[in-house]
Amino acid sequence: MTIKCSTECGNNAILKRPKTGDALCKECFFHAFETEIHYTIVNGKLFKPGYKIAIGASGGKDSTVLAYVLKTLNERYNYGLDLFLLSIDEGITGYRDDSLKTVQQNRDDYEMPLKILSYKDLYGWTMDEIVKQIGRKNNCTFCGVFRRQALDRGAALLGVDCIATGHNADDIAETVLMNILRGDIARLQRCTSIITSGQDTIMRCKPLKYTYEKEIVMYAYFKKLVYFSTECIFAPNAYRGHARTFLKDLEKVRPSSVIDIIHSGERFQVKESVKTPTRRNCSRCGFVSSQEVCKACVLLEGLNRGLPKLGIGKSQKALQLVTSEYLPEKSKLVEI
Repeated sequence: MTIKCSTECGNNAILKRPKTGDALCKECFFHAFETEIHYTIVNGKLFKPGYKIAIGASGGKDSTVLAYVLKTLNERYNYGLDLFLLSIDEGITGYRDDSLKTVQQNRDDYEMPLKILSYKDLYGWTMDEIVKQIGRKNNCTFCGVFRRQALDRGAALLGVDCIATGHNADDIAETVLMNILRGDIARLQRCTSIITSGQDTIMRCKPLKYTYEKEIVMYAYFKKLVYFSTECIFAPNAYRGHARTFLKDLEKVRPSSVIDIIHSGERFQVKESVKTPTRRNCSRCGFVSSQEVCKACVLLEGLNRGLPKLGIGKSQKALQLVTSEYLPEKSKLVEI
């Protein structure tokens, strides 16, 4: 049975939107998808004319679609943005080396300058080397901390005004669930913020905050965009995977669960008695931190001293050890 597009354009529908349940033809889906992201950008006041924007590009579906859509909307609505691709090479053989080829293809297809920074150059370690030291249980902690700081360092090198990341609605809902399950109430409101920034830090934004992962996949498929779809070889043991599985099960019962969870996170009221981290600059590397010495420097100190588990967990022992007069040597970070 042929189903007509819900917009009454007269064309046959080719998909049913997971987000709204509407049956749409290809062109109406493209229009709805792009227009919703445009409204997110405008309503969130993410950009100003003349801004230089670094798109965190991994080669995956989210960053590839983000780069394509930002280029499209920038030209359609005359945002006046200067767009760059910024990639981080974690040093994961058989994964990141292959995905960077996709990023380079995106660079050519979208005619955007590309900057690649590696963990090896910045920290003296690759993720392959780190996993040999720490094992696969806590490796995502190292990668996440180093990657966040590496993006800041790359953005500083490019002199951009904002880093646009490909975090989608599913990602944010998963983060809300993880913070609830870990009892990290202080981070609940911040994790749903569409813009995050602090004193002397480069602003970050999430243009895909309300965009479902399923629709990103469908958009990339129908637009025939080139992206890398293999999961990180070190990711299967990540805690986020459990939150993702739980969210998918919820979505089967209630399709609006993803957006519902995001809205719940946005409306959480944190009591005054709950201590929220104060953002400052690390006394060692100078980049943003909630402690005197940032997590990246603490983790790196442990690696360099043969104590890879030094910075794992919330213990103050690691911070005391790193800042002790008995360990005066600074972490190995490349000056930029």
